[in-house]
Amino acid sequence: MQVVIAIDSFKGSLSSLQAGNAVRDAVLKLDNSSTATVCPIADGGEGTVDAMCTLKGAKKVTVDVCGPLQETTTAEYCILADNTAVIEIAAAAGITLVPQNLRNPLNTTTFGVGQIINDALNKGCRKFIIGLGGSATNDGGTGMLSALGFEFLDKDNKPISLGAKGLESLKTISSENVNPLIYECTFKVACDVTNTLCGPNGCSAVFGLQKGADEESIKNMDLWLKNYALLSCSVTNKTDADLVSGTGAAGGLGFAFYAFLNAALESGIKIILEQINLEKHIKDADLVITGEGRLDSQTIMGKAPFGVAQLAKKHGKKVIAFAGCITDEATVCNEHGIDAYFPIIPGVVTLEQALDTTNAYKNLSNTAYQVLRLLNS
Repeated sequence: MQVVIAIDSFKGSLSSLQAGNAVRDAVLKLDNSSTATVCPIADGGEGTVDAMCTLKGAKKVTVDVCGPLQETTTAEYCILADNTAVIEIAAAAGITLVPQNLRNPLNTTTFGVGQIINDALNKGCRKFIIGLGGSATNDGGTGMLSALGFEFLDKDNKPISLGAKGLESLKTISSENVNPLIYECTFKVACDVTNTLCGPNGCSAVFGLQKGADEESIKNMDLWLKNYALLSCSVTNKTDADLVSGTGAAGGLGFAFYAFLNAALESGIKIILEQINLEKHIKDADLVITGEGRLDSQTIMGKAPFGVAQLAKKHGKKVIAFAGCITDEATVCNEHGIDAYFPIIPGVVTLEQALDTTNAYKNLSNTAYQVLRLLNS
């Protein structure tokens, strides 16, 4: 039996590679003559860098950058064998980097994301895969663009403050001192939200509260971002970029990448599956196994198991999924390529016990073994 295993990470418990290896153990325990190919995956969010670093020739890079509160933080990214840089913006601008009592998008910046890009540029990278998600920011990507040499100036021709609050005084934008290497680059941006930059579906209105904003600052940020979008036309050829689906991702970072860096905003899992060439492995498989930490109605909204299942069904393959938690609404997954799914928790346990890496590995492997016994009978 040839089995392809492509499981997303179980957040807080197992990496994609660890989850894949747990299932691989079960496959070989049942029949050690079987072939079990583990393909670490992610959907562009948390775990993308770790998953891509498992590819042949890839290396992880560590760099000190400006964090969301302008403190120094250590960020990791990945350089693939073909010199493509894989970056999670949360490594420099993530909400988990900001203590709960200090969360306020008026103050948080994406400057460190630009510093990571600069570091990759200096290492020869000209192709980029960017994972949006988990940001603490709402600055429209002006912090990141400032690090790349774009200038955002007030009425006195002085740089505006970092953070969304700086947008209030924005009067002009200049690209005169932009790092010229940036124009040699291509950016694929993993963007699975459909929010636009401004308006009732914009980043301020939809995500502002969870980032620490109040109602007044949400209204103000939306107005400031509208002005920013209008001014951006002076240095870009994207006159209606703020209306494009996905430009509101990560507090407007989607807009910055699309309008200023000519990026393609794409499905995160689509980008990753193409990068790892999963289809090549699936074509000859007898069974495809996928999964994630929580399987629910949101899984079919572009998450990793959905992407794997769609690719498998293209070639008529049977698909099963494993998850740490499964909701009642997860039945919708059966309509979108996942033939059957199974929870891995064997009994009543505490959350701490369930998330323990050793326990999770054992539970996943044991559950997979019993399911595979049934399929093999």
